[in-house]
Amino acid sequence: MTDYVQVSTATETEDQAVALAGGAVQKRLAAGAQIAKVRSVFWHLGEYGTGEEWQILLKTTTDRYPELEAYLLEAHPWDNPEVCAVPIVAGAERCKEWIRDSVNGSES
Repeated sequence: MTDYVQVSTATETEDQAVALAGGAVQKRLAAGAQIAKVRSVFWHLGEYGTGEEWQILLKTTTDRYPELEAYLLEAHPWDNPEVCAVPIVAGAERCKEWIRDSVNGSES
């Protein structure tokens, strides 16, 4: 098992994405986030669709993931948002230290 994960979700607008990511980082649930406009292809409510969304990628530890997930599900503007985590199986040691220190509150 890895000690670090990258968590993804998406929102309808850039402002929603910045607010959601900002809250996660300010609460130290994530060390940081990147936000990018993406084109999505999906099934939703039994219908095929495409559309533009704002993807959020957040970095955190596996220990903090449950709290980050709960925050994202509570604060997200959608009723049933996608929230997925994938393990970070390799990474620069200083980057992993930054993630750990940031979510533990020892990074200023």
